[in-house]
Amino acid sequence: MEQTTASPRVLIERLDSLSDPIRLRLLLLLERDELGVADLCDILQLPQSTVSRHLKMLADMQWLKSRRQGTSHLFRMNADQLPSDARQLWAIARQQSDLWPVNRLDQQRLADLHRRKQQAQAAFFAGAAGQWDKLRGELYGHYFSQAATLSILSPDWVVADLGCGSGSIAAAIAPFVSRVICVDQSPAMLDAAARRTASLPNIELRQATLPSLPLDSQSCDAALLVLTVTYVASPPAVLLEASRILRTRGRLVIVDLLAHDREDFQQQTGQQHRGFDSTQIVEMMQQAGLGQIRFRELPIEPAAKGPPLFVASGSAVNNVNNHKEIHS
Repeated sequence: MEQTTASPRVLIERLDSLSDPIRLRLLLLLERDELGVADLCDILQLPQSTVSRHLKMLADMQWLKSRRQGTSHLFRMNADQLPSDARQLWAIARQQSDLWPVNRLDQQRLADLHRRKQQAQAAFFAGAAGQWDKLRGELYGHYFSQAATLSILSPDWVVADLGCGSGSIAAAIAPFVSRVICVDQSPAMLDAAARRTASLPNIELRQATLPSLPLDSQSCDAALLVLTVTYVASPPAVLLEASRILRTRGRLVIVDLLAHDREDFQQQTGQQHRGFDSTQIVEMMQQAGLGQIRFRELPIEPAAKGPPLFVASGSAVNNVNNHKEIHS
């Protein structure tokens, strides 16, 4: 970004926007995470009216960007769009305030928040593992499995099924490809997948979190993220990691929920996000170094009780781009 010089009025307004410790605490959190007002109130231990007032001022000065999720908004620092003079001011403010005791406490509470969400998600999967196929069918139908399978079939491919669940898609793919590598962080899900795929010699099961895949760069011809992205804390980091393992021209296929406002459904399933719209998915895939991106809403099946779904795919057209950093 080229060097810019702020006018005296703009400079004074920017300095004023950084002059309150609450706003500095907000920026230190939102530089690293995308968070909603309720989570920020929980971390800062402040009332919603106070947090919302400071968020508005930061947004008015373009320190923050936001996106709508259902009936709420998620905020993140607008780091990639700040002019150079604002970035210089923030670098100084961050250096001086990052080690304040109150900010260390904020980071601890943020870590506790993520831990509670992960525990809720783990509890959901531990309880659902035995009935996962039935529950998933009731919520989403079965067309998404067919869409994912038809998007990647090739007899010499190595396919990564990321967030494999109980292994139903891997079992369907395995007879038609060279090898399927199943990755999931839930031991209960992997046990269910092992039972399902015991007779298929070309399936490997690995326990890991999706932002840290135990796979070499450019080792797979295709990767699947089926009903997975809504469960991860940082979708951009997961898409970047999925892109990293693809060979040049390898394809990533995502099947997940369209954006919805069903808070009860989100709590029931332990999901961290209420789906995504096409703009969000395409932008994240582009940031992950993918091209030839396609996005399509899937037909709503009559028996499905969950929100509608989409399928998106993209190609690792130039995998040297996949090593750029995306902050979670």
